[in-house]
Amino acid sequence: MEKLNVRIVRLEPQRVASFHGFGSQPEEQALEKLKAWAGPRGYLDNPGEHRIFGFNNPDPMPGSPDYGYEFWITVDSEFEQGGVTEGKPGGEMHLQDFPGGLYAVLRLVDPFAAPYEMIPGGWKQLVMWAEDSRYQLGSHQYLEEHLFTEVMPSGGWSMDLYLPVKE
Repeated sequence: MEKLNVRIVRLEPQRVASFHGFGSQPEEQALEKLKAWAGPRGYLDNPGEHRIFGFNNPDPMPGSPDYGYEFWITVDSEFEQGGVTEGKPGGEMHLQDFPGGLYAVLRLVDPFAAPYEMIPGGWKQLVMWAEDSRYQLGSHQYLEEHLFTEVMPSGGWSMDLYLPVKE
């Protein structure tokens, strides 16, 4: 097996705005909600300033095409949820405080070229790496960080997989 370029990262506690989708393509639903809320506020203007994370919620179940996906975008720690836009179409934002944690991180370049192979394959490789490492699997939230990279030919996305670990 080739050596994976895995790095160990400690995510600090942070406040996030959360958006949820459920169905056969929940990532698209949740992303549209995030964009409708974050775009007008300028949160998408400078990629990297407000980090975007996601994860299955709930995970897919055997025999069902439906599952959930939750997107998070980081906001300032002082940000307070207002009640005026959250209930309107395109809103549906929920504010959360993420406690952070220790992670093994693997970068996937252009995973959306073949998402149903590359993303599960990346997770499998990362778990196998962890099993052979000095780290144990943690119980905190696993994450997928969505990274816009202008250097890609399509100006597309890369993804960092965050596997929760503990020493």
